[in-house]
Amino acid sequence: MTETAALIARMAQRARSAAVQLAAMPTAAKAQALRAAAAAIRADAPAILAANAEDMAAAEANGLSGALLDRLKLDDTRVESMAAGVEAVAGLADPVGTVFDRVERPNGLVLTRVRVPIGVIGIIYESRPNVTADAGALCAMAGNAAILRGGSEAIRSNRAIHEALARGLAEGGMPADAVQLVPVTDRAAVGAMLTAEGAIDMVVPRGGKGLVARVQAEARVPVLAHLDGLNHTYVDGAADPEMARELALNAKMRRTGICGATETLLIDRAFGDPRPILATLADAGCELRGDAAIQALEPRTVAASDEDWDTEYLDSILSVKLVDGIDDAMAHIAAHGSHHTDAIVTADAAVAEKFLAQVDSAIVVWNASTQFADGGEFGLGAEIGISTGRLHARGPVALEGLTTYKWVVRGTGQARP
Repeated sequence: MTETAALIARMAQRARSAAVQLAAMPTAAKAQALRAAAAAIRADAPAILAANAEDMAAAEANGLSGALLDRLKLDDTRVESMAAGVEAVAGLADPVGTVFDRVERPNGLVLTRVRVPIGVIGIIYESRPNVTADAGALCAMAGNAAILRGGSEAIRSNRAIHEALARGLAEGGMPADAVQLVPVTDRAAVGAMLTAEGAIDMVVPRGGKGLVARVQAEARVPVLAHLDGLNHTYVDGAADPEMARELALNAKMRRTGICGATETLLIDRAFGDPRPILATLADAGCELRGDAAIQALEPRTVAASDEDWDTEYLDSILSVKLVDGIDDAMAHIAAHGSHHTDAIVTADAAVAEKFLAQVDSAIVVWNASTQFADGGEFGLGAEIGISTGRLHARGPVALEGLTTYKWVVRGTGQARP
């Protein structure tokens, strides 16, 4: 066993012991520990921001893109948002112990299904240091121990956040190993986590396509993830023009580097005049890529290639296409989407319901921005990620998605004939 693999094995062993204790902690005790962790993050804000400034300077020197720099950057508002997110998790309903199914068999056996923690969860992430607090808090509240492996570009920020989080959790009564941060940036640590069958129960990757693809290809433990956020906003012929203009702008340009950003805008040929929508986006600094029809409507449009329809830009770039109604729009989404988040703008309720029912994405939206694809906006508190899979959990994954269940069978002496 390599030195890195041995390190992960030791961390997983400590995490397993902590998970046993966490699974038995009452809701009030977990909430108290999380509130203490939020207070510790606020108290350590100057140290966290100083560490982040060092990471930002190094990232800029290394030529990180604007989108990645935006993900990495912390300020007073974002640190407070982290702390508030941890507090919000403390106030959420605890799924552990919830009985969500009960049946009594003819032989008198009473069967229930009860939510229980998954156990030890590994989180592998890039750039966003807030994941250290979000993921740690969610795992702990759901009774799971967490092993966090952040990217090298955020190592100083992650260490500062983890130090505050872990200190607060311990002061609040949680096991010291409830949330651990892998102390090395060696890529071998990722491989060791992915192959830790029996030691780590589930891995959640949060990062770029390269990281997620590697995790999905190499993992020998269950993975909860999405590969791309190739999201669409479809402006139907019956859309309100001003609403369509505002939502298209927000869905693309509010924050271009998040997975909920719209990457392709589809406009029904029956829609009155697309030019104000296109002009608003171009005026805001968005590079439009489209075919000849779109170029005729907005001269600042660049010719789109076949690859553009399958590209998650995470930048101020948007593919735009005219389509022949909702069926054509849904066919495009089915061919090019990533099953993450897709939206329709329309005043026609029947068309909207057809879209919501037939588009096979984890999140479907009517008359709102795709940028609402976020656990906090869904009232789930901080999220651990978005899942586009069809098993276990889908969409924003928060507390309930970090639990599984067991069958509890109560009898009165029944023996099977």
